[in-house]
Amino acid sequence: MTTSSITLPDGAPEEVVTHALVRDVDLSAFGFNGNLALITLDNGQDHNRPNTFGAKSLASLDAAITDALSRKPVAIAITGKPFIFAAGADLSALAFLSKREQSLAIGKLGHDVFRRLGEIDVPTFAFINGLALGGGLEAGLHCTYRTVATTAFTGLPEVFLGLVPGWGGATLLPKLIGPERAVQVIILNALNNNTMMKAKDALALGVADAVFEPADFLERSIAFAAKVLSGDKKIERPDYSNDPAWESALAKGKAAAHKKYGGADIAAPTRALKLIADARTATRSSGFDAEDVALADLVMTDALRSSLYAFNLIQKKRKKVEGAPKPALGRKVAKVGVVGAGLMASQLALVMVRNLKCPVVMTDLDQARVDKGVAWVHGELAKLVEKKRMSAETAGRLTGLVTGSVDQKVFATADFVIEAIFEELSLKQELFKNLEKIVTPECVIATNTSSLSVEAMTQGLEHPERVIGFHFFNPVAIMPLLEIARTTKTDDATTATAVFVGKELKKTMVITKDSPGFVVNRLLTRFMGEVTDAMDEGTPADVADNAMRSVGLPMSPFELLGLVGPGVALHVAETLHKNLGPRYRISPTMQRLVKENVKAFYIKNEDGGYIPNPAAVALIEKGTSPSTGEQVRMRALNALAEEARMMLDEGVVSTPAEIDICMLLGAGWPMILGGILPYLDREGVSEAVCGKRFHEKGVASLP
Repeated sequence: MTTSSITLPDGAPEEVVTHALVRDVDLSAFGFNGNLALITLDNGQDHNRPNTFGAKSLASLDAAITDALSRKPVAIAITGKPFIFAAGADLSALAFLSKREQSLAIGKLGHDVFRRLGEIDVPTFAFINGLALGGGLEAGLHCTYRTVATTAFTGLPEVFLGLVPGWGGATLLPKLIGPERAVQVIILNALNNNTMMKAKDALALGVADAVFEPADFLERSIAFAAKVLSGDKKIERPDYSNDPAWESALAKGKAAAHKKYGGADIAAPTRALKLIADARTATRSSGFDAEDVALADLVMTDALRSSLYAFNLIQKKRKKVEGAPKPALGRKVAKVGVVGAGLMASQLALVMVRNLKCPVVMTDLDQARVDKGVAWVHGELAKLVEKKRMSAETAGRLTGLVTGSVDQKVFATADFVIEAIFEELSLKQELFKNLEKIVTPECVIATNTSSLSVEAMTQGLEHPERVIGFHFFNPVAIMPLLEIARTTKTDDATTATAVFVGKELKKTMVITKDSPGFVVNRLLTRFMGEVTDAMDEGTPADVADNAMRSVGLPMSPFELLGLVGPGVALHVAETLHKNLGPRYRISPTMQRLVKENVKAFYIKNEDGGYIPNPAAVALIEKGTSPSTGEQVRMRALNALAEEARMMLDEGVVSTPAEIDICMLLGAGWPMILGGILPYLDREGVSEAVCGKRFHEKGVASLP
């Protein structure tokens, strides 16, 4: 296999080549006679561009291995440039592939080069000095031994992206660490939003043989290699071929995929589990051949292109906020005020103090509520210490920064005040009038409203230009999206300050027009409304709720209802009905659930599973016009397309990509669908409902 046999199509980006450089290391200083040939991977870029493997990079590594062998070393080692080992395959060209033979060739080339590290006549070592993901970690798995820096993160994220570990990982890892741990790394970690292994995790799982601090990582890794070569250090490798846990491990992986994708049969985890199962008896050659086939099959699917579109979109939006004013216009935020001390307000206070590391003061109607909110924040900081995610010194300092009061005059020196009180417009209007009399003219006043008009809250204010929507998603610390709603009067300084705060909070932001429901709640409420309406019309509840299972959503509509709460869902629906019209219908079933204080549509049974809540079932509207599951599915998709087109025409956001990022990060829309609008385009719904696609052909789909 040569790189010349891989011809990428027109339009594919030029590869940033990762060069493999060889030098000799004399081991005599480490107590062993002989030279170690050390290969260093370096793409010549700064730390913002990690090493990756494209065809030319693999050719460079192949040549480096040949060069290393010509030096007659006692061992060969591979490491990376400072802080980076390798981030895996260069994915930038995959979306441009149009022939299965191309993806087969890329898979085989990676195997041909990497397997040399595991099949040459001298021991090989991977000194994983920094980030090692996908093909980067797989290069290390081909080596005989692995050391990892304490600051390094490693993982196999392929299933998360709609692929499989295709350069040896699916075959080698089960043999190295056993079926249970392999399923954990390849399936469970990937499906859990691409969880990476810390160094201690890699060591505990058996992926790493030793862990060293970064300051003298290379020196200690070389010393480790010398001890292994001399026999002073023995590394035992268990035989997992007869491990009784194979079936249970595979079943656990299958269950995790089923839960993640709402019961839909998604190809990537299914193919990965098959490769893991086959690894029990497969030879290296037969396992690698099977990986090539699986990788080629998956690359030639819309699911892969969808995942790449979503992944690249998320990376792009993390770095740049569309429509944001110049950062220099933003003001310094040295003190934050939080109006309210309930759960949402307390979560806001916690995320603010953890990231801004400035004084945060909370207020509420009485001292008992204030004390409860402050105590919750202090307690969460203490839990972080218990979990060893924060030092006691840091927690002590942050705890001292969070205080409370019943007197809003404590906001007089605040730079940023956010409210999280009850969703009632008149209450928020009154609050803002009171705040305006207290805070400085430069202080930003933000609202965490999910559906009310931000501009309406500013009525009667002398400085409405300082008010902005700052809508978080629950749970605040975990959900990455932040909708920033700018009114017609919000000025650039306020918006720039809000964006600065959002960046400090490590949120992905989308600036929206001040429109009812902004993006996520508007689309989710429309979608949920079509499902509940179908049920009210007489469609069996299970048929309506399961209509979208094949799409792969992580939760069904009624499962989501239990998480959000019928009260919140009804309030948002009523607000959108009032402001956007009768297409947002008010469900009589929802009204009854709220009136009777029924919190969820599903409840746990004695076996720990979930069954319909009899109290909720008894309150369902008895309609006489049932629909089929497919009719409900198309009805919901048509509604989403119609609403998205309206939002773009109204200028709620400026591009379809912003709707996609909101639904990916705010509503859990699956990565494998590539965003809501590419999915509607591929299904033909966009053209059927709106007369045109949202994206150009080829976005998140086969060229």
